[in-house]
Amino acid sequence: MARSVQAASGGGPRRRVLFGALLGVLVVALWAMAGPASAADTIGSLVGWTSEWFGWFYIAFATVVLVFVLAIAFSRYGRVKLGPEHSAPQFSTFAWASMLFAAGIGTDLMFFAVAEPVTQYLAPPVGEGETVEAAREATVWTLFHYGINGWGMYALMGMALAYFAYRMNMPLAIRSALYPVFGRRVHGALGDGVDIAAVLGTIFGVATSLGIGVVQLNYGLYVLFGIPEGRTAQLGLILLAVAVATVSAVSGIDRGIKRLSQLNVILALGLAGFILVTGNTAFLLNGLVLNVGDFVSSFPERTMQTFAYDRPDAWLNGWTLFFWAWWIAWASFVGLFLARISRGRTIRQFVAGTLLLPFSYILMWVSIFGNSAIDRIRQGDAAFGDTAMNTPERGFYTLLMDYPAFPFVAAIATFIGLLFYVTSADSGALVMANLSSRLRQPQDDAAPPVRIIWAVATGVLTAAMLVVGGVPALQNATIIMGLPFGFVMVLVMVGLYRALRQEADRASSRHRVGPSRRPAARRRARLRRRRREPVATGREGADQYLRETVRPALAEVAAELRARGLRSEARWITDELGRTAVELVAEEDGRAPFRYRIQSRDVTRQGAGVREPVDAGYPRLDVHLRGAGSRGSDVATYDVMNYTHVQLIDDVLEQYERHVGA
Repeated sequence: MARSVQAASGGGPRRRVLFGALLGVLVVALWAMAGPASAADTIGSLVGWTSEWFGWFYIAFATVVLVFVLAIAFSRYGRVKLGPEHSAPQFSTFAWASMLFAAGIGTDLMFFAVAEPVTQYLAPPVGEGETVEAAREATVWTLFHYGINGWGMYALMGMALAYFAYRMNMPLAIRSALYPVFGRRVHGALGDGVDIAAVLGTIFGVATSLGIGVVQLNYGLYVLFGIPEGRTAQLGLILLAVAVATVSAVSGIDRGIKRLSQLNVILALGLAGFILVTGNTAFLLNGLVLNVGDFVSSFPERTMQTFAYDRPDAWLNGWTLFFWAWWIAWASFVGLFLARISRGRTIRQFVAGTLLLPFSYILMWVSIFGNSAIDRIRQGDAAFGDTAMNTPERGFYTLLMDYPAFPFVAAIATFIGLLFYVTSADSGALVMANLSSRLRQPQDDAAPPVRIIWAVATGVLTAAMLVVGGVPALQNATIIMGLPFGFVMVLVMVGLYRALRQEADRASSRHRVGPSRRPAARRRARLRRRRREPVATGREGADQYLRETVRPALAEVAAELRARGLRSEARWITDELGRTAVELVAEEDGRAPFRYRIQSRDVTRQGAGVREPVDAGYPRLDVHLRGAGSRGSDVATYDVMNYTHVQLIDDVLEQYERHVGA
């Protein structure tokens, strides 16, 4: 971002969202610490109920979301830009890709890249373990659980939030995506409830990743430095995460999260390359190709697999249902973060990048480490298999012990784990703070104190759930907390589709109607005005005209629309390029906001710079239509310099009538 977080801080917190979500976290944390046995029993019962009654929903939902985002990307809507038409991506492809999966992946990938393939090989959901078929299935199940279904959920939330924030100029919040469904009610208690659900899902999802990271890094520190495994070391790691996440979040995306993400990618690729080169290289390359083929060929069946006739409940709860709930819980967090870094990209570019770039890395990582672990077991090391399945936090480091320069490699792996750990924690604190704050602009971030509050709250919840039962308790809590937000995401799909369809319909309507609907007298008057030089000269003259003529006219229209029951205002604004404008905004239930902006722009006369000075020119006051039939959300349409007060009102009302009639 061009501005630091401190400089871009928005307004104050949304108190109902902030305190409502904090209350929920506090209640769960205190309950877990005061009665861990009771909390564990209750959570276990709720997981059983959720799995029995809503297991089908999780599995069908993951498939529907993926189909939806692909359909939108490859349809005519895929060309829609997540921002004004003139906007360009803010980050390079490498920086963007690095932040994509640094936010969406944590130390859990290191944890499960060894633990899950080993477990699926030794104890598959169907069939016999320790067979060639089980070996082929094991890594593919891991790729499936970390694959494009989950990233489809991230893509849905990311493109919805970016579309409504950067194209429709609405707050960068979950509630904005529901505006086409519920209208102005999203600004009240309904919207607060949605954002509270998003924050609660986020904090449980992030706490799960941090809990997994804590137990794995604790073992890594034991191997390297002899630090004992246990609650003391784990609480120390949680405190470290809170401290570093606070510093990184306050420092801003450019100086904090982006740089950590890029460093993380480089080191992780280096570690995977080391295992590939020093291990059974030919086998790993053959396994990678076979895994890709098996994944593609089995994906349609796997994505709808509910095991209806022979249901392995424990396996489903521990793997597919947990992962789908985990992706849902992270969807608002990662989606908002992805929206925050993706302004200026088209929907098609965004979906392609979100689905393919991180998954390419996951495919490489899981195939190399998963196949290396399975190969080790098949070579006769049964003790390693038992360790990786029953104490999964030790599996990754135990695998590395078979490779050269183990102390150095283990130190690099621990550092990578810490970076994944920190980037997840600081991204989570930033996003939860933004969700619970009232921000003036989508580019703004919440005030540092709010981010610190969420960094601390995440640490407290992680510690509490580790007391209840460690990683399994965090997994079970995630399955429960992900369910409500899954239904919110269904509404997000409805809202995004309605908004895209309305924009396309308005664009078609504007193309069909064109300027010929204007009365002939008004068209002739406009042509006469265009033939004479503008009265105002320079930006100062344009600004004076905006203040003395444009703003009163738009304020009068806003007052009339308010009298009709609409939420409307006329405001003086300055855009990111320093250009002044007056904008009228009118909101109506079930319809995208109508935005009519008159923006100043200095235009150079033809031939300027040859016989005349380069700065010789005249001002224009361009009409920018957002939600008023313009295909581009920020495209200038025509000049209204020196319109009279009445003519301006007529023009606004004509555009509003088109908006309503579209």
